Amino acid sequence: MKVVPINKNLPVIDVQNLTVVRGKYQAVESVSFQIFPGSNTAIIGPNGAGKSTLIQAILGLISYESGYVEILGRQIKDLGKHWQKIAYIPQKLPFDRSFPLTVAELVSLGSPQPGLMKSRQKLMSVEKALLQVNLQNQAKQPIGSLSGGELKRVLLAYCLVQPRQLLILDEVMAGIDPTGEVEFAELLENLQKENGFSIVQVSHDLDMVSRYCDQVICINRRLLCQGKPSVTLDEDNLIEIYGESFTRYFHLCKHND
Repeated sequence: MKVVPINKNLPVIDVQNLTVVRGKYQAVESVSFQIFPGSNTAIIGPNGAGKSTLIQAILGLISYESGYVEILGRQIKDLGKHWQKIAYIPQKLPFDRSFPLTVAELVSLGSPQPGLMKSRQKLMSVEKALLQVNLQNQAKQPIGSLSGGELKRVLLAYCLVQPRQLLILDEVMAGIDPTGEVEFAELLENLQKENGFSIVQVSHDLDMVSRYCDQVICINRRLLCQGKPSVTLDEDNLIEIYGESFTRYFHLCKHND
């Protein structure tokens, strides 16, 4: 496997020898990597490779058997108020779409200020977040009326209603059509340039990864390779990761540089 050397800046995520056991199954085995400030890092691998399990263990949502994790230079138990600098959109977010909640009200729940839309400062932060994701005209719209792509942008606004250093996205583009995927990826890229946060995203779309991510971590329970997309996503690596029958698909849409 070809691996690009990582730089020596202080990592926003530092994972060392992480092993996660689910039931009697070793879902993640002795995985180590670092993610650095300002990067857009994709975690890829076949179905059942342990990608979501890895993310959940890093965030402390599930326990791990052994290893060491630091986020923003701190262990999970020591993050305290620094948790507010981290945003997470899970792969599955079940909620009742018939619940009488507007787009603005949902986004306001991401603010550390208590209550729904109570203070002028909170209202302004919600308006700014919706403007950033191009949903300012849908502020009063019920969440149940949103398309899949719109809902993902609302969740992104929820993350941006307060300053963040790290966004962790688990298959955030699932359920979006190909054109919507490109639009969302370009929106995320522009927001990262404006706000300077780091991104970690689990993805199955290797074309989008190659276009928009600058680092890739490949796992199948174990770490298989890591580095720049041009290195990690070459044909030999992909066959080793996904098997001989692997077929790669490409979007017709072009990335606007």
